Amino acid sequence: MNKDGVAQEELERRILHGLACEWERAIWILDPPHREKMRPPLFSLRDLNGRWGTWSGERREISLSRKLVLNYSWASVREVLLHEMAHQMAEEILGGRQETAHGSFFQRACDLLRANPRASEKYKPLDDRISQETHDGEDRILVRVKKLLALAESPNRHEAEAAMAKAHELISRHNLDLLRTEKKKEFISLLVGKPALRHFVEDYALANLLQDFYFVRGIWVPCYVPEKEKMGRVLEISGTIPNVRIAGYVHDYVQRFIEMKWKEYNPAGALNRYRLSDFAQGIMEGFRSKLESKEKDWRKDQETFALIKMEDPLLKNYLAYRYPHTTMMKTGRGSQDPRVRRDGKQVGKDLVISKGVMEGAGNRGRFLPSSSG
Repeated sequence: MNKDGVAQEELERRILHGLACEWERAIWILDPPHREKMRPPLFSLRDLNGRWGTWSGERREISLSRKLVLNYSWASVREVLLHEMAHQMAEEILGGRQETAHGSFFQRACDLLRANPRASEKYKPLDDRISQETHDGEDRILVRVKKLLALAESPNRHEAEAAMAKAHELISRHNLDLLRTEKKKEFISLLVGKPALRHFVEDYALANLLQDFYFVRGIWVPCYVPEKEKMGRVLEISGTIPNVRIAGYVHDYVQRFIEMKWKEYNPAGALNRYRLSDFAQGIMEGFRSKLESKEKDWRKDQETFALIKMEDPLLKNYLAYRYPHTTMMKTGRGSQDPRVRRDGKQVGKDLVISKGVMEGAGNRGRFLPSSSG
């Protein structure tokens, strides 16, 4: 049993079902002629020696490493799955049965499926690539941000506020420099939060806050929900590695903050789930107003401020390639309690993002806890 009381056999059954559902989702990016020719393979979990996944044309089977699915995030698992799907497509649809493993047919399949052609064997999973230190200019930015967010733990309110504001300014100036120089950038995408069949209004408010202030773009993407054994949705953020690491941490920090403050505000549990949404939205309104007030200095230089608020054209191109078909989502608001929301807003004005921006990034979004706990 793992720490959630799920037996190993049941855990693996859910994972295999999740892989089958993700395979069905992934082929919808293909044009109809290719999509109609793709036939579902078998799926298995194996103790693969030094490999993250394999495709066997003889068995018509995609196998993924147990180590991968039990110890890495679902985003990392999906990346390897797409890679093996590209092998399947190259062999069965594009006619690459006789070519070398990563030949031209395979490269073409990766392009069509938006798969990473390198996501196999000794290539580091997505989680490890995000968390690794490379000691380049962007790493130095992350180190400085981490130090500032450690200072933001100060019990002195003004010192904490000043440290968080300085960290935010540092992030902004770094991204401004990248825009001005048009330096080549590597973009990544990471799932944050929990996949669910339904998300609440505060989840969308938090996604918008990340987009507006932390230099990432968010898209709600289909994703398997293990508890329900159905496809739901989850937020995927995209940007440079430093921006994704910081935004991912802010996302988790804000969610933990809301949970903690709600328990303090509603200790007896007398208020229902809808009031939690009011309270959480209020917190984000208060935090947003704080971030906006810190940007007043940027507004003095209209050109600089316009650049900071401009969408990165390279990131826009990356997303257009990754998701050629997107749809708008509408969220209902329902009835609200203005008093609860107002109380949440006051709490949000005291929110200070502090230390830990580097901690635990590689463990976010695991499919289920591993059997070892």
